Amino acid sequence: MASVDERRPRGVRVAEVLGGLSAVADLGMGQPIGSAARTCYLAVALARACGCDESVVADVFRTALLQHIGCTAYSHEASLLFADELSIKSAALVTDFDRPAEVLGGYLPRIVREAPAGQRLRTARSAILHGRELVDGYSRANCEVASVLARRLGLPVGVQTGLLHIFEWWDGQGRPHRLAGDDISLAARIVNVAAVGVLFDRLGGWQGATRALRQRSGRLLDPSIVDVFTSTAQKPLKELGEVDASDVLLDVEPSPAMTAPDCDLDEMLRAFGDAVDLKAPFLHGHSTGVARIATATATALRFSADEVRDLGRAAYAHDLGRCAVPSGIWERTAALGHQAWSQIRLHAYHSEQILTRSATLAPLASLAGAHHERLDGSGYHRGARAAQLSLPARVLAAADVFDALTSDRPHRRAYPRDRAVVRLRQMARDRLLDADVVEAVVSAAGGARAARAGAGGRAGLTARQVEVLNLLAQGLSNRAIAARLTISVRTAEHHIQDVYARIGVSSRAAAAMYAMEHGLLPQDW
Repeated sequence: MASVDERRPRGVRVAEVLGGLSAVADLGMGQPIGSAARTCYLAVALARACGCDESVVADVFRTALLQHIGCTAYSHEASLLFADELSIKSAALVTDFDRPAEVLGGYLPRIVREAPAGQRLRTARSAILHGRELVDGYSRANCEVASVLARRLGLPVGVQTGLLHIFEWWDGQGRPHRLAGDDISLAARIVNVAAVGVLFDRLGGWQGATRALRQRSGRLLDPSIVDVFTSTAQKPLKELGEVDASDVLLDVEPSPAMTAPDCDLDEMLRAFGDAVDLKAPFLHGHSTGVARIATATATALRFSADEVRDLGRAAYAHDLGRCAVPSGIWERTAALGHQAWSQIRLHAYHSEQILTRSATLAPLASLAGAHHERLDGSGYHRGARAAQLSLPARVLAAADVFDALTSDRPHRRAYPRDRAVVRLRQMARDRLLDADVVEAVVSAAGGARAARAGAGGRAGLTARQVEVLNLLAQGLSNRAIAARLTISVRTAEHHIQDVYARIGVSSRAAAAMYAMEHGLLPQDW
């Protein structure tokens, strides 16, 4: 297999990678791919029209690309209320929740209309009874996860802060900290104006964009930036109608362009994989687990160093396409119908398409997209047969199955290792998986798990704090955590607040990200 390095320079241009991976946020918000890139293009134009220093323009550029990258953070909680949280997010983007007539006459009818058959009453009920809870929880989790991701990507503090402030309102009525006016990051204020402008320009042209911005000016949005938009944005919006913003992003990136060593690409992909694994608690750590098993197997099979590296990267990214499938489907315990299976089968396709949007990542795309293919042609998304499946693809498929079997799923508990091995070998006998690869996975997985368990300590946390952290990450309520630990609810609440304070977050999703980043999940020990 040709290595990635043979087709690109060793240095990584961060904007090029982020531009491609921003499709995760687009799909996760139920928006057309390229939406984040369009917002980025316009936000840069706005920042320069506002007279911002180029360092601020650079923060605006990166904040715009990652504005909704925390979109998976509250998916689990939303799936408990709604069958399709993607349609809820999409409807929320065009709704001014400060105007009751718009909520009652637009938002509610739309989400009920778009709800799956049999779920309309549940959707309306959840929106009415839990709307405020949803807004508060989603805003906090999205902001914290996006900011954590920016830190893991090595982006400046200005970007991390901009993402933390992305749901704050100019008048102080936003979330999660009720900041107001100039206390809100300038990058966040500019990006929010650009995002509204781009969205409503797509829906209603220049008039639709200016009407939506004026309606929100002084409440949600900084009025001075809205004024800059109305006087300067028509030209860049016209340009966006003539080009694909993704194709020209690198042309508008402020100088000097941010670069990273090639080796940093592994952590970038791992961070995105962790973020998408937030879709459901049972998925936490899956992408990293598959990468560890796959690279251990590839090493045992004497792959070259470049092949091992590329396989690990493809493994980190193999499930990025999960973001395009409602969490209610991933978490369903009942048998899946035809429509749900159709969406699930497409997630591998979406993973592949996300990676092809970046020249740096494109060489990994077909490998990542093949993780559900089977030797007999019964897999997806292409239905490829043995002759079409490379050895790395066979390793990735087997590693994915093994990690899934040994993890909890909504419809079953995790298989004990011995039973998982039996199941894996049966799949080899049925000509679904490569028999030689399966034996290599079985042998390598034990070593990978041992190395995983021995890697580092508890990131400064006590054993009890790690235990509480994991119960939090699973989505358990305070009462359920108290019952699990056989302590009072008040004591459990004290432990929970202590953990949040120690790791510097205040949401379940951000706590889960911390656990994944530091190897503190139960399977890591």
